[in-house]
Amino acid sequence: MTPGNPFPATVPPRPPRISKWGDRIYLALLLLATAGVVALMVALVAVLVNGSGLAFKAFGFSYIWGYYWNPENGVYGLGPAIQGTLITSAIALLIAVPLGLGAAIFLTQQAPAWLRAPVGQLIELLAAIPSIVYGFWGLIILVPIMAKVVEPRLIKYLGWTGLFNATPIGIDILTASLVLSVMVIPTVTAISRDSIAAVPRSQKEAALAIGATDWEVTRHAILPYARSGIVAGAVLGLGRALGETMAVLFVIGNHTVIVNSLLAQGQTIPSLIANVWFENNTTLERPALVYAALVLLVITLAINLGARLVLTRSQAGRGAAAE
Repeated sequence: MTPGNPFPATVPPRPPRISKWGDRIYLALLLLATAGVVALMVALVAVLVNGSGLAFKAFGFSYIWGYYWNPENGVYGLGPAIQGTLITSAIALLIAVPLGLGAAIFLTQQAPAWLRAPVGQLIELLAAIPSIVYGFWGLIILVPIMAKVVEPRLIKYLGWTGLFNATPIGIDILTASLVLSVMVIPTVTAISRDSIAAVPRSQKEAALAIGATDWEVTRHAILPYARSGIVAGAVLGLGRALGETMAVLFVIGNHTVIVNSLLAQGQTIPSLIANVWFENNTTLERPALVYAALVLLVITLAINLGARLVLTRSQAGRGAAAE
């Protein structure tokens, strides 16, 4: 007790000592996990580069745009497979993104509450179906419909475009693209739905308060806010389309030739590898297939980096405009 102060002086309690060992262990585990992922990626690239060495020395970069695959004569070109991969993936994305995004908007903005959960679970179930099941479905159900109903009409009404000028047999690039689009839709829908659901309610209420219609609210208040998630869903869907093997193997025809029609039989890089790998390979054929896998990896990485760059520039432009 000090003079003039009736209350005794109190010493503040010393704060308990907090051990930092928990944080250190936690940080070490995170660093270990990150290093493991990076090491896995480096190991994957190293295996592909090492396995494709003979083919790269023999053909160089001309292998990428070569358009003959003839093991008997030692001629290998990946051009037709690259063409088929890009065409089927692009068509699949052109179909899947509008449908998937529309379904996501409906589930988050328009659907009654009792319908959202079961439909959302059904979409997630579609994403979990094995690809070989999609391949059987395409071969047994979709191919006859394409050959007898869809493709004859495409030839009749759109044959003048040059895109549909082959014999309608149902096993072709267009059918493979449709099967891929069905496989990609669940991925695009699920990720877009989560991104749209994460938009703050105040965004929508502010737009409604100034008299915006449902379409205007979706276009100006919701989609710009959820753009990054929508693009991520599209890129993930494209990644699945680029790398899909078994479903495409059943319905594309597996002909390694440059095509000039969507009704022609073609080839993709994954289907080429799956078709040829277990054959009686020549000295250069297996290295050429590993080289093909390396090219597919580079294409996938380039598309992902390009999408991130476009999204970053778009967000920077929106920020500058807002300022």
